[in-house]
Amino acid sequence: MRSVLILAATGLVVVAMTKPIMGQDAKIERGKYLVEEVARCQECHTPKTETGEFDKTQWMKGATLVGVPATPVKGWHQKSPDITSTSALWTRWQVEGFSKFLQTAKNPRGGAAGPPMPAYMMKAEDADAIAAYLKSLP
Repeated sequence: MRSVLILAATGLVVVAMTKPIMGQDAKIERGKYLVEEVARCQECHTPKTETGEFDKTQWMKGATLVGVPATPVKGWHQKSPDITSTSALWTRWQVEGFSKFLQTAKNPRGGAAGPPMPAYMMKAEDADAIAAYLKSLP
């Protein structure tokens, strides 16, 4: 009986310790889905190879944008920034800044997203999941 109780207690400790990790993994997976399948961030933030496929070695590291509007748009960016954890944006914005940007379309200093970046107005849980995923990228 004592062995059964010790085994059960050990199991509870393991579950209690892994729940936050598993919760974070689920958050990152949701962020990955939102980034790659819904918002399709890689379309602008990942360069392509000569064959037109995404360069997986440069995933979300920023890219030169190919399309330009037929008529000039003020503030149009020709390059997209690196949005991985190694970019300078993370140093300045932190996770909270990225999340707020996706919720309000305003950067931490209050400036608007420059075109062609969409002015997202996401729910906090979605923005937090995206920030967690992007922060997990090397």
